[in-house]
Amino acid sequence: MNNKKRQTNTSLLDTITADMLGGSGFDIAADNGLRVERILLEMVRPDPVQPRRVLPERIYQVFHTNRMTPTQALRELIQTAQLAARQNGRPFSNVLDLLGNPDDEKETEAPQLSPEEQLVRDLVNLAVTIRDDGQVNPLTVVDATQGVTRLYRIETGERRYWATWLLRDFIPGYESDGMIPCIIIPAERASAFRQAKENTARTGLSAIAMARQAALLLLYVHGCEIPDGPVTHDFYRQALNLDLRGKREFSTDILSAMGGINRFQFSRYKALLHLCDEAIELADRHGIEESSLRYLLDLSSEDQVEMIRQVVQLGLTRKQVRDLIEHTESNSGVEGSEISKRVLQLARIMKSIELPDARNLVSALLQQEADPDVVRARLKSLRRLVDEAENFLTSS
Repeated sequence: MNNKKRQTNTSLLDTITADMLGGSGFDIAADNGLRVERILLEMVRPDPVQPRRVLPERIYQVFHTNRMTPTQALRELIQTAQLAARQNGRPFSNVLDLLGNPDDEKETEAPQLSPEEQLVRDLVNLAVTIRDDGQVNPLTVVDATQGVTRLYRIETGERRYWATWLLRDFIPGYESDGMIPCIIIPAERASAFRQAKENTARTGLSAIAMARQAALLLLYVHGCEIPDGPVTHDFYRQALNLDLRGKREFSTDILSAMGGINRFQFSRYKALLHLCDEAIELADRHGIEESSLRYLLDLSSEDQVEMIRQVVQLGLTRKQVRDLIEHTESNSGVEGSEISKRVLQLARIMKSIELPDARNLVSALLQQEADPDVVRARLKSLRRLVDEAENFLTSS
């Protein structure tokens, strides 16, 4: 992270507390509206339209339609991480194993984890911090109580929520009282801006999450209805028909909440909503940067997904992505016959990067296919293709 970005984020962190304690524009402390309570975990629920997703899309949809409890959602996430870990030769049974042993000098450099392993590891790390130091930062929740049923919707702090559940149900030896400290905000003082400020002040916010954040702020200031349940990608795509010019009085607040970016950067993030659903989910899962994704917007849905897979498996840089797409579009066929885009992309990849070693290639294929027999078939097809290419080159 560069110094300018780091300074911006530090400033944002400073303003979050100020906002909650009565900062200009988002005063929620007036009339004694601010209070901190310890609340039963079962009474707290994540915000389904939160741009920064914690759960993978499949688990997100099932959980937010009340077909999974928090414990079941975490178990599903952990099992997904265990499957990825097994495929890469590093199985674990206890989630604490993901943290490794910092005192073991025999441990080599930390391996490259799959997105699911990394997510669970981050949650475990946060859970251990809460266990050792206590919940230092309360969640910010909106009072969504209906009738006699008390209910609170998380505005900021969803990762702390999931870490608390993980600590309670999956880390041995911890005795929980089932409570979590929360700053309670009246429903009429809920703020998409406060949520955005905390999101962009934290590290690890993906380009797709920034796109969702831009969309949510635009929908918010344009008075669009924000659902209480799970949403599809089309919900955020509504913002493609909206812009900052329509609500100039909110432009400064929106850009500030997005981390102090400019209008040009804001538009680039929002444009990522043009990607197809599968491309969005893959890019979000692997944290692909906007500078690479921008070149994919004019591709077909199938080519978007294929290119993102190549970025993930081969570690393509922004420049390599741009060159691949530009050369694929500009190249003509050989001897008057059209060459498929995928063949051109493969040829370009072989020229522009160092080919991976066998172990990394197999790991990448296992992450993609999840079935060793399918991977063997892929390798067999590749071997046959190379043999035929050599024969063709020799005879031509």
